Amino acid sequence: MQTVTIFKELTFDAAHFLPNVPDGHKCRQMHGHTYRLKVFITGPVDNHTGWVMDFSELKQVTNSILVQTDHTLLNNVEGLENPTCELLAVWLWKKNQALNSRA
Repeated sequence: MQTVTIFKELTFDAAHFLPNVPDGHKCRQMHGHTYRLKVFITGPVDNHTGWVMDFSELKQVTNSILVQTDHTLLNNVEGLENPTCELLAVWLWKKNQALNSRA
C-alpha cells in the first residue's frame, strides 16, 4: 500500500499579549499577528477511495482550528492563556495529532 502526505495551508489573524514577560516589555501589550499554518496528513492511500483523507473532512477539521483562533484574543482560548509562539505551536500540534488520528 502506498503512503503519501497531503496538506492544507491556512492563515488566521489573532491578537495576544504575553502575561509573563516583565513590565515594560513590548509583548506585554496586546498586539496582533497574521499566522500561517500548514497541516500535514500522512497515511496509506485507500485502495477503494484513492485518497489518504477526504479533503472536505480535512477542511472541516482545519476550519475548527480557525473557529477557535481567527480574529480572537488567543489568551482567551483554553490552553493558550500564555500564547507564546512556542506554546501556540504545541497547542496546534495537539490539534494536528487529533486530526491525524482521524485519518
